[in-house]
Amino acid sequence: QLQLVESGGGLVQPGGSLRLSCAASGFTLEYYAIAWFRQAPGKEREGVSSISFSDDVGDDTTYYADSVKGRFTISRDNAKNTVLLQMNNLKPEDTGIYYCAAAGGFYNTRFGLRGSDFGSWGQGTQVTVSS
Repeated sequence: QLQLVESGGGLVQPGGSLRLSCAASGFTLEYYAIAWFRQAPGKEREGVSSISFSDDVGDDTTYYADSVKGRFTISRDNAKNTVLLQMNNLKPEDTGIYYCAAAGGFYNTRFGLRGSDFGSWGQGTQVTVSS
């Protein structure tokens, strides 16, 4: 059974940093495209970032929403079967529940991130950016 568990959320002041982890069990995460989504109260779910191995490139490719480019970094730790999301210079608008999700194979992000393309989801971790 595929299972994803997020951790690392919390309360941080504007300008601060957090590192979220998405740990997988029941499957080898490096063979999957992994994405981070977030949802703020009263707002639609938003695709934040993804990492996906490309056979054409021979390496992982990454995607970031415009709202987080230059501040967030996604990476894999295959030894720990984990994907990390390093979030720096956090802003109040980054507040929300952050979910990681998995999809098999390569994920083409030319249309951004669509939650319906991802079949496995974690339970989410709360991130609150406030002074």
